[in-house]
Amino acid sequence: MPDATHLPTLTTQKAWIGGAPLDNSDGRSFPTFNPATNRPLCEVEISGVAEVEAAVAAAEAGFAVWSAMGGTARGRVLKRAADILRARNRELAVLETLDSGKPISESETVDVHSGADCLEYYGGLAATLGGEHVDLGAEWNHSFFYTRREPLGVCAGIGAWNYPLQIACWKAAPALACGNAMIFKPAELTPLTALKLAEVFKEAGLPDGVFNVVQGFGETGQLLTRHERIAKVSLTGEVGTGKKVMADAAGSLKEVTLELGGKSPLIVFADADLDNAVSAALLANFFTQGEICSNGTRVFVEASVKAAFLEKLVARTEAMKIGDPLDPETQVGALISAEHRAKVLDYVQAGRAAGAKLVTGGTAPEHPALTEGNFVAPAIFDGCNDSMSIVREEVFGPLLSLLTFTEEEEVVTRANATPFGLAAGIFTRDLKRAHRVIARLQAGTCWINTYNLTPIEMPFGGYRQSGLGRENGRAAIEHYSQLKSVYVEMGDVDSPY
Repeated sequence: MPDATHLPTLTTQKAWIGGAPLDNSDGRSFPTFNPATNRPLCEVEISGVAEVEAAVAAAEAGFAVWSAMGGTARGRVLKRAADILRARNRELAVLETLDSGKPISESETVDVHSGADCLEYYGGLAATLGGEHVDLGAEWNHSFFYTRREPLGVCAGIGAWNYPLQIACWKAAPALACGNAMIFKPAELTPLTALKLAEVFKEAGLPDGVFNVVQGFGETGQLLTRHERIAKVSLTGEVGTGKKVMADAAGSLKEVTLELGGKSPLIVFADADLDNAVSAALLANFFTQGEICSNGTRVFVEASVKAAFLEKLVARTEAMKIGDPLDPETQVGALISAEHRAKVLDYVQAGRAAGAKLVTGGTAPEHPALTEGNFVAPAIFDGCNDSMSIVREEVFGPLLSLLTFTEEEEVVTRANATPFGLAAGIFTRDLKRAHRVIARLQAGTCWINTYNLTPIEMPFGGYRQSGLGRENGRAAIEHYSQLKSVYVEMGDVDSPY
């Protein structure tokens, strides 16, 4: 069990603006809670109009300095920040676990390191960003044009509570690599590690004002999405929030990147390696307590192997350890809040009422040490059909819906019968089938014979109501920069006037 004497002592957290903490103007604050105990961790000051205006002014001043630096110099800062994140991995992972409820075994091996990978990747790309030169030939007097890839200006990032530090890095790294400044608002349920990232950037040599953090609820976010001097908004969140952000951004025609929800299919054909498919189904439903937008929560298994698949799935699910998120042996931590746990448990009841069979889990653990936290045992439903709410709607919790199919055409049609399109995965030994089916699935991020692996080099994002734009990879550069075309005339101006 963890030693409480090594846990951080947290004081009131303030916005980070212009390279330092800033007191808010009206004294308003809110508590942030440990999901494993529902006890408060600390108070967080709410950023209002004054703080957002100060952040925009600081970002504009920082942008003037940062955008004038060469890509090599910007990349050097990002790579130093990556090194600092890795050096502070344990400290940041503990804070992430306290704030989010996820197991320390995840936050220490995935969350901080993936954020550092992102900073390092875009630090390497920063020096390579540029345009092209095209000679138009003798017919045009050897005039030519060139293009310049230029930053947008001040960008706003709005994070989600399931991967607080990683998402902050996913938004900040490409924005900063392109020469932009950023104002980041973490989710109010997980406000702590974004402030640590701001400290890391300062230590790495980032000019003051280039990365700012404001805190608060939807009202604070709306101050960013409606601000006329903010050029771009990137949101990770639910579909309803994405629609509101897009509507707000339309007022000033802001650039928008939206990474929203999903109800993704995971398709297991009869010829698949069932042990690998079960491993993927566990990762696609129960990692981070199922609180992952790309999760493959609709698991379609070919009828002839469904019984064998289910037997393996249940045995391995029931062997998972639910416990204190700071215990390195814990595999399933706490859901983000009591309200969210109630929502997940309501879906469990809805599944049973609709006629699905609850094979295992779906209850709050009875262990005395867990009764105060937001724990739910991973749930598996069998006998599901496509009309059930647990199959159609995003639960965002540890709830797996098992469905069966008999024909390829059938399962592709059913997999695509959703307004979402974030992710999809298939398991088969037939690679011709694998590529054929993947090509027909209407999803932006897909996997063959694995699930939920998101290397920084690979673009991530969805189709339809799962969002707009892409994060990660070179594709993200397009969303944090703009292209300027410059024509250079080498001859006289031929005018008919």
